[in-house]
Amino acid sequence: MARKLLFLLPAALFAVLVIAFAVGLRHDPHLVPSALINRPAPDFALPGLYESANGLTRNDLDGRVTLVNFFASWCAPCREEHTELMALSRLPGVALDGIAYKDKPEESRRFLDRLGNPFGHIGVDRNGMTAIDFGVYGVPETYVVDGTGHIRFRHVGPLTAEDVGSEILPLIQKLGRAE
Repeated sequence: MARKLLFLLPAALFAVLVIAFAVGLRHDPHLVPSALINRPAPDFALPGLYESANGLTRNDLDGRVTLVNFFASWCAPCREEHTELMALSRLPGVALDGIAYKDKPEESRRFLDRLGNPFGHIGVDRNGMTAIDFGVYGVPETYVVDGTGHIRFRHVGPLTAEDVGSEILPLIQKLGRAE
């Protein structure tokens, strides 16, 4: 009897590992909360993407509800969401700023020249330190910052029309009324 149990032990351990991995793989990284929610946005000062324009600093986020979008020209999901960003930029009362993440400035410029530039300000985060301070897992990521400079929402991954309609715009409207 003990020998039979000894043969079943590896199978039982394998079954436990399969269950553990299955539970772990079902975890959605989009649901990982940001430690910065309801806290001030980190302090940063980034150079501008275009020589004729200012960059983006923490102070630019004060006084208005702002969407801050981390993007890169090499990021395929960034291309997916770009149509939504362009649509958002045309809405009254929506301020949209961008941070080019670990991208060559000339590539970021080419990306925006080709697809359109939805951003009011664009900062260049060549070394990714500002992204680390925000807690960015990967691009694209979008943050909603209220008029006092506090991060109120984080969206991981490409924005869709459904995300914009059900999460982003209602929050912008709510925060705009609170100011």
